Amino acid sequence: MNWQIELTEYGSVEVRLDAAQARRLDLATRGVLTVQHAERPKAYRVTAMNFVGTLVVDDLKVLIRPKIRLENLFLMLEVGLDRGAWRQEAFEYATSGDLLPAMAAFYARTLETTLARGLLRSYRLHEEKLVALRGRVDVSAQFRQVGIQVPVPCRYDEHTADISENRYLKAATRYCLRLPGVHSDDRRRLLRQLAAMEEVSDVQVRAEDVEQVAITRLNAHYQPLLRLARLLLESRSLADRHGHRLASSFLVDMNLLFEKFITGRLERAMRGRLEVKSQYRAYLAEGDKVPIRPDLVLLRQGKPVYVADIKYKLTGDARARTADYYQLLAYATALGLEEGVLIYCHAENTSTESQVTVLHTGKTLHTFSIDLAGSPDAVTAEIEKVAKWILGRARLVQGSRQYVGRPQGLANPGEANVA
Repeated sequence: MNWQIELTEYGSVEVRLDAAQARRLDLATRGVLTVQHAERPKAYRVTAMNFVGTLVVDDLKVLIRPKIRLENLFLMLEVGLDRGAWRQEAFEYATSGDLLPAMAAFYARTLETTLARGLLRSYRLHEEKLVALRGRVDVSAQFRQVGIQVPVPCRYDEHTADISENRYLKAATRYCLRLPGVHSDDRRRLLRQLAAMEEVSDVQVRAEDVEQVAITRLNAHYQPLLRLARLLLESRSLADRHGHRLASSFLVDMNLLFEKFITGRLERAMRGRLEVKSQYRAYLAEGDKVPIRPDLVLLRQGKPVYVADIKYKLTGDARARTADYYQLLAYATALGLEEGVLIYCHAENTSTESQVTVLHTGKTLHTFSIDLAGSPDAVTAEIEKVAKWILGRARLVQGSRQYVGRPQGLANPGEANVA
């Protein structure tokens, strides 16, 4: 018998499971779900954490839905395609709640469209021994060869499709074909493209390997597809990490996703004006002791001018958590800055800005909350507003190190004007 459990991120649900099912689910989903005994006999309370998506564990399927607007989940995946490209998958996910086939469909359609232009090819250096000379003789290898000088060690460049970009795509394609619930049309698309990649080697690929691909004008059309492949391979890595019990998954770490999304959008908005550094290395104490890593540090000519910390916490108001204020204060103090900002998200219509001034220091800690309940266009507009505000604050604070609090004429953080 197949069981399906549905819940929302950070939510809980009470379900009836036998002891063996509960044990398998608990072992396979450590760090993703918690499974605890409930008060009722044979009942267990399953609680989601910071992941959303689909988990399949033997005969159990777990659907974890985000609290945010579903379109914005696809927006934050930030694969580099326009909104119309993932509208269909967002609708299907909203209907079924199963992110696994939705992402496989998204990948299959994007793969088909991208490879319609033909497989990307590039020159790759080969070194092998050949009966007939090809390319140039590998002189050092020839001298090391004793006796008869045939076959001849050769070095030559071959124009081939067996390159890293295509190997990553092939690995992601094979993973999609192993997933349960993939629509037959999408499965046929994937099989056709797999046949087109026949000359590409099957190799073991890690998700982080995809990040090493240098994007140039020659492979720029591959970039959205490679980002999708990375997302799929990350999920495969999660399945492998938990062992054979976890048959398949597509899971998204919302904490990491929100941080990467905000960082990427701010980098884009501030290009040419401020340098945006993610996970900036600094120290809280003298002598390079007590290392700290703020989520974002903004630099001008290599010097920090503003600091931000990004928190995926679905706040119901604009007030930050005390511990987050402590953390931001430490960052601002260590970097010698007069202020910083906490960037949250929320999924309901509430106030989105606030600030506090720390006693005896004069440092001002701001809070911005991005509304992820709005449309993708509205989310984009809010991030642009935050970027514009940070640019204004960095300019004001840098111009006056003695500044404490909000200058006259600036009614709220969103009103800073930047040329």
